[in-house]
Amino acid sequence: MADTQTAPAALLETRQLNQFYGGSHTLWDISLSVPKGSRTCLMGRNGMGKTTLLRCVMGLVPTASGEIQFGDQNLVKRSADARASLGIGYVPQGREIFSQLTVEENLRTGLFAKRERPADALERVYTTFPVLKQMLKRRGGDLSGGQQQQLAIGRALLLQPELLILDEPCEGIQPNIVHEIGDLILKLNEDTGLTVLLVEQKLPFARRVASEFRILDKGRLVAEGAIDALTDDMVRHHLTV
Repeated sequence: MADTQTAPAALLETRQLNQFYGGSHTLWDISLSVPKGSRTCLMGRNGMGKTTLLRCVMGLVPTASGEIQFGDQNLVKRSADARASLGIGYVPQGREIFSQLTVEENLRTGLFAKRERPADALERVYTTFPVLKQMLKRRGGDLSGGQQQQLAIGRALLLQPELLILDEPCEGIQPNIVHEIGDLILKLNEDTGLTVLLVEQKLPFARRVASEFRILDKGRLVAEGAIDALTDDMVRHHLTV
């Protein structure tokens, strides 16, 4: 009997996406999909266009041509704020928390992008990250790297996003917190169906957390598939420094 199982629909999809920085062509005809309910890891060496692609999705850098589709919405002409309000949570590389604001003030900035603000939104974040509730009045700049990452993720989760985008979530984080972040991604995905798109250089973390992979090399999509299909040969050719 033929297998009639169909692949999950794409929650996020780019089609023939091109981007330039000045005269430098950074993304070349990128067409990739992030299936709804997946944990998709965008991989590649440094400087291959991974962060640029995420910033294009979020509307933080302009695209030269192509389409970005989120559900039934075309994102290309929407502002970054409008994209967030559609249900995309974004944690940038380096976290970009406000170092002079308190933990509570940092979290409340995440509520502005959400039109409907559930009364228990903050409490849910505190349940997920108890350490943040203990440090509400501490300035963001006084937190450890791991605590800052938890703050940045918590702020993004206040949007109650359908899609959570994480750029290098393990960068500069102590190993025990790296493991906790992996556990959190898996739990959110399993318990709520949250779709996750992350950039991650740490191969063991990617293999543990991701369900799918996409590899960029010099701004081009060169390999993709289920994470179990990521071969040692692919790693040598496209990921090993």
